[in-house]
Amino acid sequence: MKYLPLIWSGIWRKPGRTILIFLQVSVAFVLFGVLQGMKTGIEHAVQAARPDLLIVHSRQDFIFSGLPLGLLEHLRSVPGVKLVEPVELFGSYYQKPENGMLIIAVRPDRNWTDAFTFNIAPEQVAAFAKSRTAALVTEYAAQKYGWKIGDHIPLVSQVVSKEGSTTWAFDLVGTFTDSDFTPGRYKILVNYDYYDQARVSNTATVNHFNVAVADANQAVSVADAIDRLSLNSSHETKTESIRELAQQQVQQIGDLDFLVHAVVGAVLAALLFGTATMMMQSVRERTPELAVLKTIGFTDHAVFLLVLVEAVVVCIAAAACGLALSTAVFPFAARIVFGLAMPPVTVVVGLALAVALAVVSAALPALRAARLRVVSALADH
Repeated sequence: MKYLPLIWSGIWRKPGRTILIFLQVSVAFVLFGVLQGMKTGIEHAVQAARPDLLIVHSRQDFIFSGLPLGLLEHLRSVPGVKLVEPVELFGSYYQKPENGMLIIAVRPDRNWTDAFTFNIAPEQVAAFAKSRTAALVTEYAAQKYGWKIGDHIPLVSQVVSKEGSTTWAFDLVGTFTDSDFTPGRYKILVNYDYYDQARVSNTATVNHFNVAVADANQAVSVADAIDRLSLNSSHETKTESIRELAQQQVQQIGDLDFLVHAVVGAVLAALLFGTATMMMQSVRERTPELAVLKTIGFTDHAVFLLVLVEAVVVCIAAAACGLALSTAVFPFAARIVFGLAMPPVTVVVGLALAVALAVVSAALPALRAARLRVVSALADH
């Protein structure tokens, strides 16, 4: 404790230099926290994606090629399948084209939510099943547009109804959240049978089927069995788990590990040289002061630690500030991926990296200070 005043005075001997080092380290660790946090968070999100939930879609195209509803019973007969739910997707907007809303038509059969990643209150699940025009919207959309239970929501779509209208109206009975890997924030769940019977074209088709399997370890074999059902037909299927789809989306970004490590490595390397240079300059300017410390009894070891601790204190404080800022801005970056959060291990690794940065950058200047010869140092100044 008795050395704290010396350390503090050494840190603030040149306030401008100390502030510059602090800002450089802080900015570097903001970047480290966001990039490393996103990488680790995405990896965790992929691993959390359900391996027991399969998506059966057309091999030709995931979005625009429909599958016949008649496949439903065939899918239910595949060994290992626990639940099958048809899903139809189509775009719409509320009031203005820029207010896009994805309509998801599902069948509210018994336990239907087990085949989805939706989180819905039980009473709202029951209300949704009671009315053909009932709808559930994401909490985000409800908050943005001020919707509440009982509201009548008109949505405009390119899908034409048998009445000749492209406006589809639904009655809001509740809200939901989605734990899917990359969900949109504007979604509305509607009754598939109501929608299918009311549309003019493409009736009795679905965008894809959600299939929940009884054993996640058998998901691959169940997926293969499903795809064999339509082999060489006009509607061949491709079955993938939610986790596989999440992994594919990550792979589309590229080599995430290399990208993050390359950027962070380059920034830290530049920071290391910059910090080492400023520390060397600081020791050179303080040569007479350090010589005086040795004159009054400070050992080489004590002087070495004194300079080293100054660098460690500044770097840890700056890194903590940078990591705190990255944690604060992370929710905005996390909008890219649902449920993404800054893993605590990122903060721990960041602080450890800050200590390593301080030790490496200050080791040579501290060694020079420790080897100062008192007579020569005072004679030169």
